[in-house]
Amino acid sequence: MAIRSSDEYRKGLSDNRRVFYRGAQVPDVTTHPELALAIDHSAICFDIAADRPDLAVTEVDGEAVSTFYVAPATADDLVRRGTLIEEVSRRGGGTIVLKEVGSDALFALLRATEGEGLDNARAFYQRVCRDDLALAVAQTDVKGNRTLGPSEQADPDLYLHIVDEDDESVTVRGAKTHTSFSANADELIVLPTRAMGPNDADYAVSFAIPIDTPGLELYVSPYAAGERNSFEFPLSTQHKLLESLTVFDNVRVPKDRVFLNRRPELAGPLALAFVDYHRFTAINYKLPLLDLIVGAATLIAEANGISKAGHVKSKLTELITWSETVRGLAELAAIRSRSGEHCVQQPDPLAVNMAKYHFAHGFHNATAILTDLSGGLLATGPGGEDWDNPQIRAVLEKYYAAAVPAEQRLRLLHFIADLTARDYGGYQSVLATHAEGSLEAEKLQIARSFDATRAVEYVSALAGIADR
Repeated sequence: MAIRSSDEYRKGLSDNRRVFYRGAQVPDVTTHPELALAIDHSAICFDIAADRPDLAVTEVDGEAVSTFYVAPATADDLVRRGTLIEEVSRRGGGTIVLKEVGSDALFALLRATEGEGLDNARAFYQRVCRDDLALAVAQTDVKGNRTLGPSEQADPDLYLHIVDEDDESVTVRGAKTHTSFSANADELIVLPTRAMGPNDADYAVSFAIPIDTPGLELYVSPYAAGERNSFEFPLSTQHKLLESLTVFDNVRVPKDRVFLNRRPELAGPLALAFVDYHRFTAINYKLPLLDLIVGAATLIAEANGISKAGHVKSKLTELITWSETVRGLAELAAIRSRSGEHCVQQPDPLAVNMAKYHFAHGFHNATAILTDLSGGLLATGPGGEDWDNPQIRAVLEKYYAAAVPAEQRLRLLHFIADLTARDYGGYQSVLATHAEGSLEAEKLQIARSFDATRAVEYVSALAGIADR
C-alpha cells in the first residue's frame, strides 16, 4: 500500500470508535464540526507528502515510506527528521500535527524492547510503514496518589495493568490521560509511564491496538470548544488538537501486538527511550512557535510606533536570544547524536533536555514581553461582529489607526491575543510547562546526562588534588 492521501486518512477514521465529546458520544468523528477541524489539522502530515516528497517521502527497499517513520540511523537522518517536523509545525500554526508522536514511540520500541517483544515491535513497525498508519500514544497514567507506586494504589486501575492472560492474549484495565490525537488516529501505542519494581510486574505492559477495539473509550477534552470567528481567532479557527482520557475497560490485546509483558526491568528504559525522541520532536515543532512570538513582537512594536525605543529594542533582543538558543540546542541534539540499541540513532539527551528546558523556562517571560509590547487592546479591543458592521468599522478605522492602518493593527492584535491571552494561548502556556515532560523532568534528565568527569579532572589537576 502506498503513502495515503489526506482523504484516505479521513475515510479510515469512520469506524466503531467510542469517542465522547462535550457530554455526548460522537457517532462519526469525521462529520463532527469541531473534531473535523482537528482532523484537518492532522491531515497536514499527509498533504505534505504530495507537495514536498523530497522531505516527506523516503524510498526504502524500493517502496515509498513516510519519512516520519524512517528509523534514524545517522545524525543526518535526525537532521532531516527535525526539518520535517519543523515544516509541518509551520504549516500547523506552530503546533504538532500527528505522525510525529507515533513515530517517536515506534523508535523507542525498536530500541528498548527485547526478544519476542522486539520481534512484535518490528512486525508492527513494518505494517505501519506499509499501510501509512496514523498513530497516537498513550503513556501517562492517571497515577492517583503520586506518593505511591503502581501496585501500591488503593484502586489498582489508576495505572494501566494486566488483569488476565491466556495463550492468545492479555487483557488490560485502567486509564491513560493527556493522550493526544487518540480520537483521530488509526491505532494507539501504549507505553509504560515510569520505571517499575518487581511488585509492579502487572503494570509493565506495552502494546498497540486499533482505536475501535472493544472496551477502549476516549473522553476528549472540551478545551477551546465552541464556535469562533476568524477575525478574533485567526489561529484557533484553523488549528485544533484533541486530547483524551483514554479508558481501557477489560481490553483484550492479541499477544502478537504486545511489546512488553510483565517485564518491569524494561519499563523504565522504554519510557526514557520514548522521552529521547519525543523531546527531540518537541524542540523542533516549537521552532515555528518561536518565530511566531518574535515576528509578532517585531510587527506590533512597529504598528504601535515604538520600535525605535531603547527598552523595546532590548526586549526584542531578549526574545531573539531565547529563540535562537533553543534553535541552536535543537541542532546540537542531532549533531551530537549517537547510535543507540539495535542501531537506532539516539538524539543527545543532554542537548535535547537543555533545549526543551530553555524553551519552557523562557516561554512565559516571552509571552509577557509580547503582551507588554501589544498593550491592553489584547483584552479590550473590538470583535469580529463590530468589524463586519460598516458603520462601526468606520469608527474603528478612525480611532484605532496608529503607525499602520487600523485593520492591520487590529488583526495583528487579535492574532497575538489568540496566541497569548485567550483559550488557545492558555493551552500553549500549559503545553510549554507540561507537554513532553515537566521542567523538573527535564532538569532530572539534564543532571543524569551530564558527565562531570572532564570538569572535575581539570579542577583536580589545577588544584593539586588529582589523586582524589
